[in-house]
Amino acid sequence: MPRRAFPFPLAPEVPLYLAPMAGVSESPFRRLCRAHGADVVVTEFLSAEGIRRENEATISKLRFEASERPIGVQIFGADPQAMGEAAAFVTDVFQPEFIDINFGCPVKKVVKRNGGSGCLKDLGLVQEVIRAVARATSLPVTVKIRSGWSEEMRDPVTIALRCQDAGARMLTLHPRTRSQMYSGNARWEEIAAVTQALDIPVLGNGDIKTPADAIRMHRETGCTGIMIARGSFGQPWIFAQTRAMLEGKPVPPDPTVEERFRIALEHARMADAYEPDRRGAAIEFRKHLGWYAKGLPGSAELRKKLHAVTSLGEVEGIFADYLAHGERYADTQRDPERDLEVAEA
Repeated sequence: MPRRAFPFPLAPEVPLYLAPMAGVSESPFRRLCRAHGADVVVTEFLSAEGIRRENEATISKLRFEASERPIGVQIFGADPQAMGEAAAFVTDVFQPEFIDINFGCPVKKVVKRNGGSGCLKDLGLVQEVIRAVARATSLPVTVKIRSGWSEEMRDPVTIALRCQDAGARMLTLHPRTRSQMYSGNARWEEIAAVTQALDIPVLGNGDIKTPADAIRMHRETGCTGIMIARGSFGQPWIFAQTRAMLEGKPVPPDPTVEERFRIALEHARMADAYEPDRRGAAIEFRKHLGWYAKGLPGSAELRKKLHAVTSLGEVEGIFADYLAHGERYADTQRDPERDLEVAEA
């Protein structure tokens, strides 16, 4: 099968994308993942209404640095006119490499207005939205979908073909329905079916927790590229490791505890500089700290301390204490290591 052309220049044959995730894929994390091997990043999914009304909080999340390119801005909404106006604004003011439309988010506050995966109940609306955005921007328009609204409406190939017909230049499939949320297993065979059916590039997404998962997805589905979401939590080096595996090169080892803490502190300093409300930045960053600590000996006690910080300046001291007195952190019971719920677009 000939290589499908991506809608913007990309060197790797199988590019690795950082997924759009609310409260996670902000500029500091995007920059960190780019530095650790992500080929493309995408913003958090942003409301078209917020963008076209130039809501200050929404516009602030559109900011990105040159080091983040190539970057896509992901928007959501169910009003074609609003989506077009938002796309035009993003194009004129920010000039990312592409505009991505969110037809995948399953969270209630998004779908209650037919946004995100709520649009999948009406494929005519899906096509109207894509066409409106494509008319409003000179940038490539891409989409991210789920396999359907419900099990009864599960039909990823038909949805994907309708998106392609409406003008989508690339498509990402998370092969779960909205009704599944994040439960059960992602059906990678549906990624394979969509890849076979479409003429445009198809990215596979869902259930990638390790570099080996990413390689297995590519091998089993033939997807054109790979989008990594939760597998990047607390381990941005997953991109470099996956790239090495894809190219048959020696795989970089997992960082030592000291190296992991250094990366976490680098991330914390970027977040501190990015967010004007420093106390708010520290509280918001707690989830990242928990992910960086996950799996370490004594992680339950370490995460307890990290989840109580009120300034990012406290983090360095906690890490130093852990390195010097690890025995104090010995678990008295197994840490459940539950990931915080994050809305993935």
